[in-house]
Amino acid sequence: MVKVRQSYAEITASQRRLLKQKEQAEAVAEDWYKRAQLALQKGNEELAREALSRRQQQTEVAEALGAQIEASAESIDKLYEGMQTLEKKILESKAKKDQMVARARTAQSTQKVNDMLGGVTGKTSMDAFSRMEEKVEALEAAAEVSAEMGNAGGNLLSGSSSSSVEEEFRLLEASDSVDAELQKMKGLLSGSSDGDSSSKKSGSAPSDPAVDDELEKLKKEAGL
Repeated sequence: MVKVRQSYAEITASQRRLLKQKEQAEAVAEDWYKRAQLALQKGNEELAREALSRRQQQTEVAEALGAQIEASAESIDKLYEGMQTLEKKILESKAKKDQMVARARTAQSTQKVNDMLGGVTGKTSMDAFSRMEEKVEALEAAAEVSAEMGNAGGNLLSGSSSSSVEEEFRLLEASDSVDAELQKMKGLLSGSSDGDSSSKKSGSAPSDPAVDDELEKLKKEAGL
């Protein structure tokens, strides 16, 4: 592409030089024509003839240059079209190359991923994952049991002495309440017996037999 552009630039520059030379030849021919007119007006026919002769030479040079310019113009147009076509093909090739590079990279990445997936999904790797999962589950279960035992042990250690003391106090309190209840019953019994004797001495009415039977039962239960 660089060589074609260089050739096109050179031919274009040559074409422009030819155009400039043609314009110069035409300008010189026009100048000689004016001189021929001037010489003829002055009555110098020979000088006018010489001026027209030189004008003819410059006219022929301009015509030759024109023919050369037309011939090279066709070549320049073909070269320009070829350059455009070549540039288009180069751009298409470059785009196709970029696509191929992208496809190659994608294929390589896909192959790497497939290789990694193939390694992961293999029997040995899956067995390793299974063993890892079993170990993790075992560690989790051990951690849960350890936490439960730690909580239970902490409760036992923190409450063993206090629970035993509380138990002793509850027994003492229960014994005190039993003793108090017995004393209260003894007071009732002793009071009722004194009342009976005093009532007998005073000549009051006899007590209720049902009450007396209940008191006797209580005495027997209390060991009195």
